[in-house]
Amino acid sequence: MDLVTGIVPIILIIGVFYFLMIMPQQKKIKKHQNMLKSLAKGDEIVTEGGIYGTVVGMKDNVIVQIKIATVKDEDVKIEVSRARIAFLVRNGELIEGTDA
Repeated sequence: MDLVTGIVPIILIIGVFYFLMIMPQQKKIKKHQNMLKSLAKGDEIVTEGGIYGTVVGMKDNVIVQIKIATVKDEDVKIEVSRARIAFLVRNGELIEGTDA
């Protein structure tokens, strides 16, 4: 009887921890991965480093080429890892992820 009364609170704490901490984080990660999978040319994005740009190409499904500026009628492009894209920009709002 003492063993059961000692284990039940621990199980309850683990259950609450799972529903309040682990499950929401897993949902957030899944939404972010869906957003990364759905990237397309023309999408406005923000990198983890805070660089705003527009997707202009992709290489090997790992590297994303983004246009960050135009100088003297030439586009300034950089390449970033797809995993380092933090947000999509839609209607001036930052979107962390999308539901699939």
